Amino acid sequence: MGILDSKVPTGPLADKWTNHKNHIDLVNPANKRNIDIIVVGTGLAGGSAAATLAELGYNVKTFCYQDSPRRAHSIAAQGGVNAAKNYQGDGDSVYRLFYDTVKGGDYRSREANVYRLAQVSTNIIDQCVAQGVPFAREYGGLLDNRSFGGVLVSRTFYAKGQTGQQLLLGAYAAMNRQIQRGKIKSHTRHEMLDLVLVDGKARGIIARDLVTGEIERHSAHAVVLATGGYGNLFFLSTYCMGANVMAAWRAHRRGAFMANPCFTQIHPTCIPVSGDHQSKLTLMSESLRNDGRIWVPKRLEDAQAIREGKLKPTQLGEGERDYYLERRYPAFGNLVPRDVASRAAKERCDAGFGVNKTGEAVYLDFDAAIMRYGREKALTSGMKDADDTTVRQLGEEVVEAKYGNLFDMYEKIVDQNPYKTPMMIYPAVHYTMGGLWVDYNLQTTIPGCYAAGEANFSDHGANRLGASALMQGLADGYFVLPYTIGDYLSDDIRTGAIPTDSPEFDAAEADTRSRLEKLMSGKGTHSVDYYHKKLGKIMWNKCGMSRNAKELQEAIDEIAELRADFWENVRVPGTADTKNQELEKAGRVADFLELGELFAKDALTRNESCGGHFREEYQTPEGEALRDDENFKFVSAWEYKGAPKDAVLHKEQLVYENIELKTRSYK
Repeated sequence: MGILDSKVPTGPLADKWTNHKNHIDLVNPANKRNIDIIVVGTGLAGGSAAATLAELGYNVKTFCYQDSPRRAHSIAAQGGVNAAKNYQGDGDSVYRLFYDTVKGGDYRSREANVYRLAQVSTNIIDQCVAQGVPFAREYGGLLDNRSFGGVLVSRTFYAKGQTGQQLLLGAYAAMNRQIQRGKIKSHTRHEMLDLVLVDGKARGIIARDLVTGEIERHSAHAVVLATGGYGNLFFLSTYCMGANVMAAWRAHRRGAFMANPCFTQIHPTCIPVSGDHQSKLTLMSESLRNDGRIWVPKRLEDAQAIREGKLKPTQLGEGERDYYLERRYPAFGNLVPRDVASRAAKERCDAGFGVNKTGEAVYLDFDAAIMRYGREKALTSGMKDADDTTVRQLGEEVVEAKYGNLFDMYEKIVDQNPYKTPMMIYPAVHYTMGGLWVDYNLQTTIPGCYAAGEANFSDHGANRLGASALMQGLADGYFVLPYTIGDYLSDDIRTGAIPTDSPEFDAAEADTRSRLEKLMSGKGTHSVDYYHKKLGKIMWNKCGMSRNAKELQEAIDEIAELRADFWENVRVPGTADTKNQELEKAGRVADFLELGELFAKDALTRNESCGGHFREEYQTPEGEALRDDENFKFVSAWEYKGAPKDAVLHKEQLVYENIELKTRSYK
C-alpha cells in the first residue's frame, strides 16, 4: 500500500487500452457468481458500474444516502455529454478530444487515461441511445451536437437542458433490471462511514441506516467508490445539499492517497449569490454560452447606475457594452474554458464593473441570438420582410426550444424574464478535479478499493472542460472498470465469502461508534451549519478563484482552529440510534474540516498557476495562469498521517510523449 505505480501500459498511445484489455486476467462467468462487489454511490459512474458488473454476473451491493438511486446529483447535469463522433463533420476526432482535454486541464492530467477516455467516448452515445436516452436530433433525424468551452468543434450530445437526468434514468433502468434479477441488492438511505481492510485489502464497509440509525457491516471482495466530488467544502456551491466527501475521506484515512485536492472548478455561469440566507447556488448550463454573449458596461458610471437601479441593461447600446471575453479571446470568444471565463468575470467585477447590488455579477445576453434565429426562422417560413416584432417572437420560440427549461428556472429564482432582459451570472464552485489517486485500472493505493467518476482525480488535470463529467462517469462505469476490476478479482475465485465477524470488522465498527459518540458529545454552543458556513467563507475568500501564499497559510491556521472548536462545541441534537439528519451533517462537516486544511496545504505547496489553481504570485503580464513545468509537472498525492498538517506528499511525475507542452492560449 502507498506506492505510486500508475500501471500505464507500454506501447503506442492509441494501442495501450486495446493491448491492456487483451492481456489482463479475466474471471470465468461461473466464478463471477461467487464474487461480491460493493458500489458506493449510484450516480452515473456508480449506477453504470453497478449495472454492468451485475450484467457480467458479479453479485453487487449498492449504497446511496438518497431514497432512490435516481436522485444522485448526476441528475442535475444540464448541458451535455462529449463524444468524438464527428457527426458535424467539423474536424473532430479521438485525438482532438484527447488533445482538447489535456490542454483544457492545463497539462496536469495523465496522457494514457485521457486518451482512453476519448476512445471509449464514442461507445457511450451508442450505449445510451440503445437505452432510450432522448438525445436532441437535427432535422434529418441524426443526433444533434453543440459546442462547449475550450474547443473549436461541436461534440456535445444533449437532451435539452436535462442531459444528466436522462442519462441517469438510462443507468437506473439498467440497474433496475439487475435488481429484479437479484444480482443487485440496493441499499438506499444508507451512508458509508468507514472502509474495512482485511490483510491490507478492501473487503467491506461500515454503513449507517439513515432511517433507523442502525450500524451495519457489509463485506465484499472489492469496493468501488463512486461518490462524486467535494465542492460542498465551500458551503455555497452548485452541488446538491447532501453531496459530501465522507466515503472518499474514510478511504483516505485508511490509506488511499488523495490527489490534487486543490484542483477545484469554478463554473462561470451560475446565478449570483443574493445574501447570507442561501444554502446553495444554481447553475445555468454552459450550453447557454453557445448563444449568450457575456458583457459588462464599458463605463464605471453606467455600472454604478445599474447597481443603484437607475439604469437598465437594455438601455445601453452596443457601443456602451464591453464584451470582454470576445475582446480578450477572439478565437474562442464566449466559449473559452471555465477557469478562463471565471477569472475574467472576477477581474471585471473586482475592477468595479459588476452589475448586481453586490457588484458580483455580469450579463449573459441572448438578444443577438434571438434576433439571429428569428430572421432565419422568418426566411425559412417564407416571410421575406418580417418586422422586428415578428422576428423577435420567432427567435424567442427557437431559443425556448433549445433552452426553455433553463430560462424558466432562471425566471423562477431571479424573477426576471431572460427573454427580455439579460441574465445575471457569476462564477461558483461546481466540480472537483482532485480526488482519490487511482492507477490506470482505477484502483486506489488500497488493493481492492476502486474509485470512479468525479471521486477520482484521473482525467481532467487542473480544469475540466464542459460536458466531460458525464463522459468520464459513464466511461468509467460502463467501459473501463468492468474490465479492469476483473484483473484484480481473478485472484479471489477461491477466496469464498468474506465474513463480517472478523476482528477487522469489529475494530472498524468500534471506531465508527466512537466517532458518532464524540460528535454527539459536543458542549452544544453552535449548530453544524454555523461551522460549515464559517469553513465555506474561509475556503472561498482564501482558497477560491485566486490564491496567494499569505492567505493560504492563514486558511490552514484558521481551519485547524475552527476544527478544534467544532469538536469541542458543536451541537448535535437527538440521538445516534435513530434518524438524525443533524448527525449526518455533522459527520460530513467534520470530514470537510480535515479536507479543507489539506486543500489549502496542497495549494500552498504548488508554486505555480494552472487551470483552476490560480496563484496570484504566478501569472503572466496579461493576468493569465503561469505554469512551472520544470518543477510542478506532477500529480500531488497525499498520504494520511493523522492531522492534515502531517500529511506526506508523494509525486507522480507526468510524462507527455504525444502532446507538446506549451502555454495555453485561447486568443
